[in-house]
Amino acid sequence: MLVIEQRRELGDFVRSQREKLKPAALGLAAGGRRRTPGLRREEAAQLAGLSVTWYTWLEQGREMSLSPAALARLAKALRLDKAARTYLFKLAGKRDPDENSRENGRLPASVLASVAAISAPAYILDREWTMMGWNAEAENLFAGWLDRPVPHNLLRYIFTDPAACSLICDYEQRARRVVAEFRSACSAHLDDPALKAFIGDLRRTSPLFTQFWDQRDVIEREGGERTFNHPHRGFLRYEQITFDVSGHPDFKLTMLIAS
Repeated sequence: MLVIEQRRELGDFVRSQREKLKPAALGLAAGGRRRTPGLRREEAAQLAGLSVTWYTWLEQGREMSLSPAALARLAKALRLDKAARTYLFKLAGKRDPDENSRENGRLPASVLASVAAISAPAYILDREWTMMGWNAEAENLFAGWLDRPVPHNLLRYIFTDPAACSLICDYEQRARRVVAEFRSACSAHLDDPALKAFIGDLRRTSPLFTQFWDQRDVIEREGGERTFNHPHRGFLRYEQITFDVSGHPDFKLTMLIAS
């Protein structure tokens, strides 16, 4: 459940958005003198298809059930822009069901182009940890993979390409950790058909992935030392740093800083 301060901020935020709306702009009659600016609670609840009691309790910061579907209707009724909608769902501790349709597997060209400007090995992963973009330094590090016209999915590389066993130091330990990180990262999408198909295919292809997946270990994707036995450059040591891509929560930017 949400803590008291979070519920209070959620209620205050919703009320402030309601009070910014003009009844006439929404096709509502002025209805005589209004005691508060903007819409009445009853009007906001009606526009969102919610009960007045539910809406009133929300603004009052009460402990209550908050479904993503109800929050989505509320966001639409209150005419929230992208930033305000994101804030609403963060305060409620829920995932926005509209995120899938907004992202649609695409990133702005400027985001992808920015990876090339990074001097360290860098790449962007999507929800299934497919490389959406990488720079020349990353291609040099993962020689024999990123420089070939093959599917560039990190999990498929680790568990189906023999070269990964030679390149990655402490291979089995790292592979186990990668699976635990992936399970944590995709936990909100385990019912997604495409993701389920991807995991199922990996299970059929790699007994080692299946073994680690069935252990159900969960670890947050964290930075730390990453070491490689490069076929041409020898032993390499990096510090891994991962960032969320602003406005695109299913995409991660990873950089490997030489140490």
